[in-house]
Amino acid sequence: MRYSKKRRFHQIDDEGRRGGSRDDRGNLDLINALPDDVLGSIISRLPTEDGARTQAISRRWLPLWRSAPLNLADNFIGSVSRSKRMALVSKILSEHRGPARRLSLKLLCPIEVIDGWLHSQALDSLEELDLANIRDMPLSVFRFAPTLRFARFSSCRLPNSISTLRLNFPCLKQLTLYGISVMEDALQNLLSGCTALESLELSISGIGAICISSQTLRSLAFYHALEPNILQLVIKDAPSLERLLPLDTEWSRVNIQVIRAPKLEVLSLLSEGLSKVQFGTTIFEKMIAISLTTKIHTMKVLVLDTIGPNLDAVVDFLKCFPCLVRLYVISHPTKDMNSARKYDRLDPIECLELHLKKVVLMNYDGSKRPSVEFAKFFVLNSKLLKEMEIEVLNNRNDKWMANQRKQLCVDKRASRDARIELKIGTKKSDLPKMDTHDLSMADPFESGAFC
Repeated sequence: MRYSKKRRFHQIDDEGRRGGSRDDRGNLDLINALPDDVLGSIISRLPTEDGARTQAISRRWLPLWRSAPLNLADNFIGSVSRSKRMALVSKILSEHRGPARRLSLKLLCPIEVIDGWLHSQALDSLEELDLANIRDMPLSVFRFAPTLRFARFSSCRLPNSISTLRLNFPCLKQLTLYGISVMEDALQNLLSGCTALESLELSISGIGAICISSQTLRSLAFYHALEPNILQLVIKDAPSLERLLPLDTEWSRVNIQVIRAPKLEVLSLLSEGLSKVQFGTTIFEKMIAISLTTKIHTMKVLVLDTIGPNLDAVVDFLKCFPCLVRLYVISHPTKDMNSARKYDRLDPIECLELHLKKVVLMNYDGSKRPSVEFAKFFVLNSKLLKEMEIEVLNNRNDKWMANQRKQLCVDKRASRDARIELKIGTKKSDLPKMDTHDLSMADPFESGAFC
Protein backbone atom coordinates (compact mmCIF):
# COMPACT_ATOMS: atom_id res chain seq x y z
CA MET A 1 0.00 0.00 0.00
CA ARG A 2 2.83 2.37 0.82
CA TYR A 3 4.39 1.57 -2.53
CA SER A 4 1.25 2.39 -4.51
CA LYS A 5 0.85 5.77 -2.80
CA LYS A 6 4.45 6.63 -3.42
CA ARG A 7 4.16 5.52 -7.01
CA ARG A 8 1.06 7.63 -7.61
CA PHE A 9 2.86 10.71 -6.19
CA HIS A 10 5.76 10.23 -8.59
CA GLN A 11 3.40 9.70 -11.49
CA ILE A 12 1.84 13.09 -10.80
CA ASP A 13 5.28 14.68 -10.85
CA ASP A 14 6.05 12.97 -14.15
CA GLU A 15 2.82 14.28 -15.68
CA GLY A 16 3.70 17.77 -14.48
CA ARG A 17 6.98 17.66 -16.34
CA ARG A 18 5.19 16.49 -19.49
CA GLY A 19 2.79 19.43 -19.44
CA GLY A 20 0.52 19.35 -16.39
CA SER A 21 -0.70 17.25 -13.45
CA ARG A 22 -4.29 16.79 -12.37
CA ASP A 23 -5.98 17.78 -9.14
CA ASP A 24 -8.34 15.60 -7.03
CA ARG A 25 -11.18 16.23 -9.48
CA GLY A 26 -9.16 15.29 -12.52
CA ASN A 27 -8.72 18.88 -13.73
CA LEU A 28 -5.42 19.84 -15.32
CA ASP A 29 -3.20 21.54 -12.68
CA LEU A 30 -0.90 23.93 -14.53
CA ILE A 31 0.38 25.62 -11.34
CA ASN A 32 1.91 22.43 -9.93
CA ALA A 33 3.48 21.81 -13.34
CA LEU A 34 5.71 24.86 -12.92
CA PRO A 35 9.36 24.36 -11.95
CA ASP A 36 10.34 24.83 -8.30
CA ASP A 37 12.27 28.04 -8.96
CA VAL A 38 9.22 29.65 -10.60
CA LEU A 39 6.95 28.66 -7.71
CA GLY A 40 9.56 29.95 -5.30
CA SER A 41 9.60 33.31 -7.08
CA ILE A 42 5.79 33.50 -6.78
CA ILE A 43 5.94 32.67 -3.06
CA SER A 44 8.58 35.33 -2.43
CA ARG A 45 6.21 38.03 -3.73
CA LEU A 46 3.44 37.10 -1.30
CA PRO A 47 3.08 38.70 2.14
CA THR A 48 5.07 36.80 4.74
CA GLU A 49 2.08 35.09 6.33
CA ASP A 50 0.58 34.02 2.99
CA GLY A 51 3.92 32.71 1.80
CA ALA A 52 4.24 30.52 4.90
CA ARG A 53 0.72 29.17 4.40
CA THR A 54 1.63 27.72 1.01
CA GLN A 55 3.32 24.87 2.89
CA ALA A 56 -0.13 23.43 3.58
CA ILE A 57 -1.15 23.15 -0.09
CA SER A 58 0.44 19.76 -0.77
CA ARG A 59 3.59 17.71 -0.29
CA ARG A 60 4.96 19.35 -3.43
CA TRP A 61 4.65 22.79 -1.83
CA LEU A 62 5.81 21.79 1.66
CA PRO A 63 9.55 22.51 1.20
CA LEU A 64 9.17 25.41 -1.24
CA TRP A 65 8.67 28.28 1.23
CA ARG A 66 11.83 27.51 3.19
CA SER A 67 13.90 27.37 0.01
CA ALA A 68 12.17 30.26 -1.85
CA PRO A 69 13.67 33.77 -1.78
CA LEU A 70 12.73 35.15 1.64
CA ASN A 71 10.21 38.01 1.88
CA LEU A 72 10.05 38.83 5.59
CA ALA A 73 8.03 41.69 7.07
CA ASP A 74 7.71 41.93 10.84
CA ASN A 75 4.17 43.33 10.66
CA PHE A 76 2.69 39.95 9.64
CA ILE A 77 0.04 38.49 11.99
CA GLY A 78 -1.00 41.86 13.31
CA SER A 79 -2.90 40.51 16.34
CA VAL A 80 0.06 38.94 18.17
CA SER A 81 2.19 40.74 20.74
CA ARG A 82 5.51 42.37 19.97
CA SER A 83 7.45 39.70 21.83
CA LYS A 84 5.75 36.93 19.82
CA ARG A 85 6.46 38.74 16.57
CA MET A 86 10.10 39.07 17.55
CA ALA A 87 10.23 35.36 18.34
CA LEU A 88 8.66 34.52 14.97
CA VAL A 89 11.16 36.68 13.09
CA SER A 90 14.03 34.96 14.90
CA LYS A 91 12.55 31.53 14.15
CA ILE A 92 12.12 32.25 10.44
CA LEU A 93 15.66 33.59 10.10
CA SER A 94 17.11 30.56 11.85
CA GLU A 95 15.15 28.01 9.78
CA HIS A 96 15.05 29.55 6.31
CA ARG A 97 17.47 27.96 3.86
CA GLY A 98 16.82 29.93 0.69
CA PRO A 99 18.25 33.26 -0.46
CA ALA A 100 16.91 36.56 0.93
CA ARG A 101 14.94 38.97 -1.26
CA ARG A 102 13.26 41.46 1.10
CA LEU A 103 13.36 42.40 4.79
CA SER A 104 10.99 44.93 6.38
CA LEU A 105 11.44 45.75 10.09
CA LYS A 106 9.16 48.36 11.67
CA LEU A 107 8.76 47.03 15.20
CA LEU A 108 10.16 49.02 18.11
CA CYS A 109 12.80 46.50 19.10
CA PRO A 110 15.99 46.65 21.18
CA ILE A 111 18.94 47.54 18.97
CA GLU A 112 20.71 44.35 20.03
CA VAL A 113 17.86 42.24 18.64
CA ILE A 114 17.82 44.11 15.31
CA ASP A 115 21.59 43.88 15.03
CA GLY A 116 21.38 40.13 15.62
CA TRP A 117 18.78 39.73 12.89
CA LEU A 118 20.85 41.76 10.44
CA HIS A 119 23.85 39.48 11.06
CA SER A 120 21.80 36.38 10.19
CA GLN A 121 23.28 34.26 7.39
CA ALA A 122 19.77 33.93 5.94
CA LEU A 123 20.08 37.58 4.81
CA ASP A 124 23.47 37.32 3.13
CA SER A 125 22.16 38.13 -0.36
CA LEU A 126 19.45 40.64 0.65
CA GLU A 127 18.05 42.77 -2.22
CA GLU A 128 15.40 44.96 -0.55
CA LEU A 129 15.59 46.54 2.91
CA ASP A 130 12.95 48.63 4.72
CA LEU A 131 13.85 49.76 8.25
CA ALA A 132 11.86 52.12 10.48
CA ASN A 133 11.78 53.39 14.06
CA ILE A 134 15.43 52.68 14.86
CA ARG A 135 16.96 55.37 17.04
CA ASP A 136 20.54 54.57 16.09
CA MET A 137 21.07 52.61 12.88
CA PRO A 138 23.54 49.72 13.45
CA LEU A 139 26.50 49.53 11.12
CA SER A 140 25.51 45.95 10.27
CA VAL A 141 23.01 47.50 7.81
CA PHE A 142 25.88 48.30 5.48
CA ARG A 143 26.98 44.68 5.11
CA PHE A 144 24.21 44.38 2.50
CA ALA A 145 25.76 47.08 0.31
CA PRO A 146 27.00 44.64 -2.41
CA THR A 147 23.51 43.20 -3.13
CA LEU A 148 20.91 45.84 -2.17
CA ARG A 149 18.69 47.05 -5.02
CA PHE A 150 16.03 48.95 -3.02
CA ALA A 151 16.40 50.56 0.43
CA ARG A 152 14.10 52.63 2.64
CA PHE A 153 15.07 54.06 6.03
CA SER A 154 12.45 56.02 7.97
CA SER A 155 12.35 57.60 11.43
CA CYS A 156 15.97 56.63 12.03
CA ARG A 157 19.26 58.28 12.88
CA LEU A 158 22.17 57.37 10.65
CA PRO A 159 25.50 56.99 12.45
CA ASN A 160 27.98 59.82 11.97
CA SER A 161 30.76 57.26 11.58
CA ILE A 162 29.60 56.43 8.05
CA SER A 163 31.21 59.69 6.93
CA THR A 164 34.60 57.92 7.23
CA LEU A 165 33.57 54.58 5.74
CA ARG A 166 34.24 53.60 2.17
CA LEU A 167 30.68 52.83 1.07
CA ASN A 168 29.82 51.17 -2.22
CA PHE A 169 26.29 50.23 -3.30
CA PRO A 170 26.86 48.98 -6.88
CA CYS A 171 23.30 47.64 -7.36
CA LEU A 172 21.16 50.15 -5.43
CA LYS A 173 18.53 51.67 -7.75
CA GLN A 174 16.06 53.23 -5.28
CA LEU A 175 16.77 54.92 -1.95
CA THR A 176 14.31 56.57 0.45
CA LEU A 177 15.48 58.49 3.52
CA TYR A 178 12.31 59.68 5.29
CA GLY A 179 12.30 61.45 8.64
CA ILE A 180 16.04 60.87 8.94
CA SER A 181 18.52 62.66 11.18
CA VAL A 182 21.98 62.72 9.64
CA MET A 183 25.09 64.88 9.46
CA GLU A 184 25.89 66.59 6.16
CA ASP A 185 29.20 64.82 5.49
CA ALA A 186 27.69 61.43 6.38
CA LEU A 187 24.85 61.97 3.88
CA GLN A 188 27.21 63.08 1.13
CA ASN A 189 29.42 60.03 1.68
CA LEU A 190 26.40 57.74 1.56
CA LEU A 191 25.09 59.25 -1.68
CA SER A 192 28.51 59.20 -3.34
CA GLY A 193 28.65 55.45 -2.76
CA CYS A 194 25.37 54.85 -4.63
CA THR A 195 26.92 54.54 -8.08
CA ALA A 196 23.85 53.02 -9.79
CA LEU A 197 21.14 55.09 -8.06
CA GLU A 198 18.17 56.07 -10.26
CA SER A 199 15.58 57.37 -7.79
CA LEU A 200 16.12 59.21 -4.50
CA GLU A 201 13.50 60.45 -2.02
CA LEU A 202 14.65 62.62 0.88
CA SER A 203 13.09 63.98 4.06
CA ILE A 204 15.94 64.79 6.39
CA SER A 205 16.87 67.16 9.20
CA GLY A 206 20.01 68.51 10.79
CA ILE A 207 21.86 69.65 7.67
CA GLY A 208 22.34 72.96 5.87
CA ALA A 209 23.18 71.83 2.36
CA ILE A 210 22.74 68.94 -0.05
CA CYS A 211 24.86 68.71 -3.18
CA ILE A 212 23.76 66.24 -5.83
CA SER A 213 26.34 64.90 -8.27
CA SER A 214 25.28 61.63 -9.88
CA GLN A 215 25.74 60.17 -13.32
CA THR A 216 22.76 57.78 -12.96
CA LEU A 217 20.10 59.62 -10.90
CA ARG A 218 16.84 60.11 -12.84
CA SER A 219 14.44 61.27 -10.11
CA LEU A 220 14.92 63.36 -6.97
CA ALA A 221 11.95 63.89 -4.63
CA PHE A 222 12.29 66.09 -1.59
CA TYR A 223 10.19 66.90 1.47
CA HIS A 224 11.09 69.89 3.60
CA ALA A 225 11.53 69.32 7.33
CA LEU A 226 11.03 72.79 8.81
CA GLU A 227 14.35 74.03 10.16
CA PRO A 228 15.51 77.44 11.43
CA ASN A 229 18.38 77.47 8.93
CA ILE A 230 18.09 77.92 5.17
CA LEU A 231 18.71 74.67 3.33
CA GLN A 232 20.72 74.84 0.11
CA LEU A 233 19.84 72.14 -2.43
CA VAL A 234 22.34 72.22 -5.29
CA ILE A 235 22.01 70.03 -8.37
CA LYS A 236 25.66 70.29 -9.33
CA ASP A 237 26.04 67.61 -12.01
CA ALA A 238 23.14 65.27 -12.83
CA PRO A 239 23.30 64.40 -16.55
CA SER A 240 20.53 61.77 -16.27
CA LEU A 241 18.12 63.69 -13.99
CA GLU A 242 14.60 63.82 -15.46
CA ARG A 243 12.49 64.75 -12.41
CA LEU A 244 12.95 67.26 -9.63
CA LEU A 245 10.02 66.90 -7.26
CA PRO A 246 9.67 69.24 -4.29
CA LEU A 247 6.63 67.73 -2.54
CA ASP A 248 5.86 70.36 0.06
CA THR A 249 4.66 73.95 -0.28
CA GLU A 250 6.36 75.02 2.97
CA TRP A 251 9.63 75.95 1.31
CA SER A 252 10.25 79.36 2.84
CA ARG A 253 13.66 78.23 4.12
CA VAL A 254 14.89 76.40 1.03
CA ASN A 255 16.99 77.52 -1.93
CA ILE A 256 17.25 75.33 -5.02
CA GLN A 257 20.02 75.79 -7.55
CA VAL A 258 20.21 73.71 -10.72
CA ILE A 259 23.67 74.00 -12.27
CA ARG A 260 23.68 71.05 -14.67
CA ALA A 261 20.71 68.80 -15.42
CA PRO A 262 20.51 68.66 -19.24
CA LYS A 263 17.62 66.13 -19.32
CA LEU A 264 15.32 67.69 -16.71
CA GLU A 265 11.70 67.27 -17.88
CA VAL A 266 9.41 67.27 -14.81
CA LEU A 267 9.29 69.89 -12.05
CA SER A 268 6.96 70.20 -9.04
CA LEU A 269 5.88 71.71 -6.68
CA LEU A 270 6.87 75.38 -6.96
CA SER A 271 5.04 77.88 -4.78
CA GLU A 272 5.24 81.35 -3.25
CA GLY A 273 6.67 79.65 -0.18
CA LEU A 274 9.82 78.74 -2.06
CA SER A 275 12.63 81.08 -1.06
CA LYS A 276 14.66 80.88 -4.24
CA VAL A 277 15.01 78.66 -7.29
CA GLN A 278 17.75 79.14 -9.88
CA PHE A 279 18.28 77.55 -13.30
CA GLY A 280 21.62 78.69 -14.64
CA THR A 281 21.36 82.49 -14.52
CA THR A 282 17.55 82.55 -14.34
CA ILE A 283 16.39 83.31 -10.79
CA PHE A 284 12.94 83.17 -9.17
CA GLU A 285 12.35 84.44 -5.64
CA LYS A 286 9.00 83.47 -4.15
CA MET A 287 7.89 82.73 -7.75
CA ILE A 288 8.76 86.24 -8.93
CA ALA A 289 11.23 86.29 -11.83
CA ILE A 290 14.34 88.32 -10.91
CA SER A 291 16.21 87.25 -14.05
CA LEU A 292 15.05 85.32 -17.14
CA THR A 293 18.34 84.97 -19.01
CA THR A 294 18.46 81.13 -19.12
CA LYS A 295 15.77 79.04 -20.80
CA ILE A 296 15.28 75.32 -20.08
CA HIS A 297 14.12 73.73 -23.32
CA THR A 298 13.95 70.18 -21.93
CA MET A 299 11.16 70.90 -19.39
CA LYS A 300 7.89 69.22 -20.37
CA VAL A 301 5.77 68.97 -17.19
CA LEU A 302 5.34 71.67 -14.54
CA VAL A 303 3.28 71.83 -11.32
CA LEU A 304 2.73 75.25 -9.73
CA ASP A 305 1.04 76.13 -6.45
CA THR A 306 -0.01 79.76 -6.61
CA ILE A 307 -2.11 82.21 -4.62
CA GLY A 308 -4.62 83.96 -6.80
CA PRO A 309 -3.63 82.36 -9.16
CA ASN A 310 -0.94 84.85 -10.15
CA LEU A 311 -0.87 84.91 -13.95
CA ASP A 312 2.23 87.14 -14.13
CA ALA A 313 4.25 84.57 -12.15
CA VAL A 314 2.92 81.66 -14.21
CA VAL A 315 3.70 83.39 -17.50
CA ASP A 316 7.29 83.97 -16.40
CA PHE A 317 7.67 80.23 -15.83
CA LEU A 318 6.22 79.59 -19.29
CA LYS A 319 8.92 81.84 -20.72
CA CYS A 320 11.61 80.03 -18.75
CA PHE A 321 10.33 76.66 -20.04
CA PRO A 322 9.47 77.41 -23.69
CA CYS A 323 8.85 73.76 -24.68
CA LEU A 324 6.42 72.97 -21.85
CA VAL A 325 3.77 70.42 -22.82
CA ARG A 326 1.73 69.97 -19.61
CA LEU A 327 0.91 72.53 -16.92
CA TYR A 328 -0.79 71.84 -13.58
CA VAL A 329 -1.85 74.81 -11.45
CA ILE A 330 -3.08 74.47 -7.88
CA SER A 331 -4.70 77.82 -7.13
CA HIS A 332 -5.74 79.38 -3.84
CA PRO A 333 -8.30 82.07 -4.67
CA THR A 334 -8.34 85.15 -2.44
CA LYS A 335 -10.53 88.24 -2.25
CA ASP A 336 -7.76 90.63 -3.29
CA MET A 337 -6.55 88.84 -6.42
CA ASN A 338 -5.14 90.99 -9.20
CA SER A 339 -6.80 90.96 -12.59
CA ALA A 340 -5.11 88.76 -15.18
CA ARG A 341 -3.12 90.55 -17.85
CA LYS A 342 -3.73 90.41 -21.58
CA TYR A 343 -1.60 88.36 -23.94
CA ASP A 344 0.88 90.56 -25.80
CA ARG A 345 0.89 89.36 -29.42
CA LEU A 346 4.08 91.34 -30.04
CA ASP A 347 5.83 89.30 -27.35
CA PRO A 348 4.60 85.74 -28.06
CA ILE A 349 5.19 82.92 -25.60
CA GLU A 350 6.72 79.95 -27.43
CA CYS A 351 5.08 77.18 -25.44
CA LEU A 352 1.61 78.72 -25.99
CA GLU A 353 2.29 79.02 -29.70
CA LEU A 354 3.96 75.65 -30.35
CA HIS A 355 3.98 73.16 -27.49
CA LEU A 356 1.45 73.38 -24.62
CA LYS A 357 -1.13 70.58 -25.01
CA LYS A 358 -2.63 70.07 -21.57
CA VAL A 359 -3.62 72.43 -18.74
CA VAL A 360 -5.11 71.30 -15.43
CA LEU A 361 -6.48 74.02 -13.16
CA MET A 362 -7.47 73.00 -9.63
CA ASN A 363 -9.58 74.88 -7.06
CA TYR A 364 -11.21 77.06 -9.71
CA ASP A 365 -13.56 79.66 -8.26
CA GLY A 366 -15.77 80.91 -11.08
CA SER A 367 -17.39 83.50 -8.81
CA LYS A 368 -14.16 85.54 -8.81
CA ARG A 369 -13.36 87.41 -12.00
CA PRO A 370 -9.56 86.98 -11.79
CA SER A 371 -10.00 83.19 -11.65
CA VAL A 372 -12.12 83.32 -14.78
CA GLU A 373 -9.60 85.55 -16.55
CA PHE A 374 -6.75 83.23 -15.59
CA ALA A 375 -8.46 80.19 -17.09
CA LYS A 376 -9.63 82.15 -20.14
CA PHE A 377 -6.03 83.22 -20.84
CA PHE A 378 -5.14 79.62 -21.71
CA VAL A 379 -8.41 78.96 -23.56
CA LEU A 380 -7.83 81.90 -25.89
CA ASN A 381 -4.05 81.68 -26.35
CA SER A 382 -2.91 78.03 -26.29
CA LYS A 383 -2.89 77.27 -30.01
CA LEU A 384 -2.04 73.55 -29.76
CA LEU A 385 -4.09 72.79 -26.65
CA LYS A 386 -5.65 69.32 -26.69
CA GLU A 387 -7.31 69.21 -23.28
CA MET A 388 -8.01 71.53 -20.37
CA GLU A 389 -9.42 70.26 -17.09
CA ILE A 390 -10.93 72.85 -14.76
CA GLU A 391 -11.80 71.51 -11.33
CA VAL A 392 -14.65 73.57 -9.90
CA LEU A 393 -14.95 74.07 -6.15
CA ASN A 394 -18.29 73.02 -4.62
CA ASN A 395 -21.28 71.53 -6.38
CA ARG A 396 -22.77 73.56 -9.23
CA ASN A 397 -25.92 73.17 -11.31
CA ASP A 398 -26.08 72.85 -15.08
CA LYS A 399 -27.07 76.49 -15.55
CA TRP A 400 -24.01 77.70 -13.63
CA MET A 401 -21.71 75.40 -15.60
CA ALA A 402 -23.18 76.61 -18.92
CA ASN A 403 -22.63 80.22 -17.85
CA GLN A 404 -19.00 79.43 -17.00
CA ARG A 405 -18.39 78.02 -20.46
CA LYS A 406 -19.73 81.27 -21.87
CA GLN A 407 -17.49 83.40 -19.60
CA LEU A 408 -14.46 81.33 -20.55
CA CYS A 409 -15.17 81.98 -24.24
CA VAL A 410 -14.92 78.26 -25.01
CA ASP A 411 -16.43 78.81 -28.47
CA LYS A 412 -13.56 81.18 -29.28
CA ARG A 413 -10.77 78.87 -28.09
CA ALA A 414 -7.46 79.22 -29.94
CA SER A 415 -7.24 75.47 -30.56
CA ARG A 416 -10.39 74.17 -32.21
CA ASP A 417 -9.35 70.62 -31.27
CA ALA A 418 -9.16 71.40 -27.56
CA ARG A 419 -11.48 69.53 -25.18
CA ILE A 420 -12.32 71.86 -22.30
CA GLU A 421 -13.99 70.16 -19.36
CA LEU A 422 -15.32 71.57 -16.11
CA LYS A 423 -15.31 69.00 -13.29
CA ILE A 424 -16.90 69.13 -9.87
CA GLY A 425 -14.29 68.69 -7.16
CA THR A 426 -15.38 66.75 -4.08
CA LYS A 427 -12.75 68.53 -1.96
CA LYS A 428 -10.05 71.12 -2.30
CA SER A 429 -7.12 69.81 -4.30
CA ASP A 430 -3.76 69.96 -2.64
CA LEU A 431 -0.41 68.28 -3.08
CA PRO A 432 0.29 65.73 -5.81
CA LYS A 433 0.24 62.07 -4.78
CA MET A 434 2.44 59.66 -6.66
CA ASP A 435 4.94 56.88 -6.37
CA THR A 436 8.08 58.95 -6.77
CA HIS A 437 10.11 55.83 -7.59
CA ASP A 438 7.88 54.83 -10.52
CA LEU A 439 9.79 55.98 -13.59
CA SER A 440 7.54 54.26 -16.12
CA MET A 441 5.33 57.30 -16.83
CA ALA A 442 6.55 60.40 -18.65
CA ASP A 443 4.01 62.43 -16.64
CA PRO A 444 3.69 61.14 -13.05
CA PHE A 445 0.63 63.38 -12.47
CA GLU A 446 -1.37 62.15 -15.43
CA SER A 447 -3.86 59.96 -13.57
CA GLY A 448 -5.24 60.41 -10.08
CA ALA A 449 -2.33 62.54 -9.01
CA PHE A 450 -4.12 65.13 -6.90
CA CYS A 451 -6.32 64.77 -3.86
